[in-house]
Amino acid sequence: MSSSLPFRLIRTAVFAGVCLGLGVVAHVFGGGSVTGSALVAGFAAAFCLALPVAGRERGAYVIMPLLGTAQAVLHVLFSLAHAGSAAEAVAHVAHASSSGLAPGLGMLVAHGWATALTALWLARGEAALWGLLRRLVTRLLAVLLPVLDTPFSAPRTVEPPVLRSAVLRHVVSLRGPPRVVGTH
Repeated sequence: MSSSLPFRLIRTAVFAGVCLGLGVVAHVFGGGSVTGSALVAGFAAAFCLALPVAGRERGAYVIMPLLGTAQAVLHVLFSLAHAGSAAEAVAHVAHASSSGLAPGLGMLVAHGWATALTALWLARGEAALWGLLRRLVTRLLAVLLPVLDTPFSAPRTVEPPVLRSAVLRHVVSLRGPPRVVGTH
C-alpha cells in the first residue's frame, strides 16, 4: 500500500521530529548545547533522510539504520554548530578521540540503546498506523460497494410480500394410503 504525498510528508515530519527530539535530548544530556539554527538544520537533515523511504510501511529493519544514521548526522551537526568555527570543530573531534575509549564507548552504547528503543517504538507505531488504515479502507469498501452495486437510473421497486391463503393454512392434510374399508 503506497501513500499520497500529503500523508507521506506528515509521516516524514513526524519521523524527523522524533529524530530531532532524540538527538537534542542526547546532546544536551551529554553536556552540549543546541542553537536554533542547528535545530532547523537538524530537522531539515532528518526530513531529507526520511522522505525517500516514507512512501510505504517500514519495519524495524529499515527504521533502525535510518534512525542511527540520522542520529550520527545530528550529532555532527550539533557539534559543528556548538563549536562555532572549523578550528573548534577539529579540536572537538580531536578531544573526543583522545579522551580515551571508555567515554566514547559509553556514548556509543547510550546512543545505540536510545536509537534501538526509539526505532522499535516507531516500528510499532508504524504497524499500528498502517493496520488502522487497512481496516478503515476495508470498512469503507464494505459500506460503498453495496451502494455502488445498484444502478442509479433504475428505480427501486419494492416486491410485494408473498400472500398465503388463510383457508389453506388450517386445512389438515390427509395424504397417505387410502383407508381400508371393512373387508367382507
